[in-house]
Amino acid sequence: MSQIRLTQYASGGGCACKVPPGELERVLSDLPASRAGGDLLVGIDDGDDAAAVRLDGDQAVIATADFFTPVVDDPYTFGRIAATNALSDVYAMGGTPLVGVNLLCWPRDVIPFEIAAEVLRGGGDACAQAGSYLAGGHSIDDPEPKYGVAVTGIANPGRLLRNDAARAGLPLTLTKPLGLGVLNNRHKATGEVFDEAIEVMTTLNRDASRAALNAGARAATDVTGFGLLGHLMKLCRASGISAVVDSVAVPYVEGARQALADGYVPGGSRRNLDWVRPHLRSSVSEDELVLLADAQTSGGLLVAGEVPGYPVIGQLVPSGEALITVR
Repeated sequence: MSQIRLTQYASGGGCACKVPPGELERVLSDLPASRAGGDLLVGIDDGDDAAAVRLDGDQAVIATADFFTPVVDDPYTFGRIAATNALSDVYAMGGTPLVGVNLLCWPRDVIPFEIAAEVLRGGGDACAQAGSYLAGGHSIDDPEPKYGVAVTGIANPGRLLRNDAARAGLPLTLTKPLGLGVLNNRHKATGEVFDEAIEVMTTLNRDASRAALNAGARAATDVTGFGLLGHLMKLCRASGISAVVDSVAVPYVEGARQALADGYVPGGSRRNLDWVRPHLRSSVSEDELVLLADAQTSGGLLVAGEVPGYPVIGQLVPSGEALITVR
């Protein structure tokens, strides 16, 4: 088992293997039944992290699903990262996860199923840490290994964190460092292990979500496969505002810049930048933009407002010629 490198059985890795945002939006535009209305408080309209349905005046149910190919070789760690990433969608909406169900795709004739058991164990431990149940799920035989969790949570419908509630004049807070995509790509290519990156990817966004709600935030998203610039653009577009990013204030995981310099850039990161570029004004280098668009796995929250204990990386401004300005 120790000789099997899970990342070598997948063409992509983590959230970098997501469908490109432009293609996804074209498909979703033809699904009017999924748009918000009535008790469906949040649908597909603005690219939020999860759906929200009102149960009564004091409670809404949050529903999401997230799964991907291995981002690290260690099966237990892969399970923890994938489950932590799925739970993040609930936290990004200001909710509390209650229960998850496993989503497992496995090449059972190629990789021993005992390794799949370790992936599931990692997912279970991540959910237990969040105080969420993990029960049952669905599995299929698949040429590539994939794992994730469908999560159900609850939230106060009047305190949802959503993409369309950001306002000009607020600072922008980022709760985890960037650079996970390029480091995961290096890990896939070389087998090098980056302990700080694993620590970041297995850290729940629970505390950051609670801190954002306590600070009075109304808008937030998590930074995952579309990169900081991609998720920020969706938030600005939904709220009808623009943003200025102070690139020197953005934190990075150790080794990220070297991984970029050595060429370990996921294809998803470059696709993210291409998607954002028409709406971008920048005075920084192309390398800096690639890192800001880097496809993250289990990244942090991007919050409209100041959250104590986390770095402010920019500000929201009235709508202008560019949705995002990077300086």
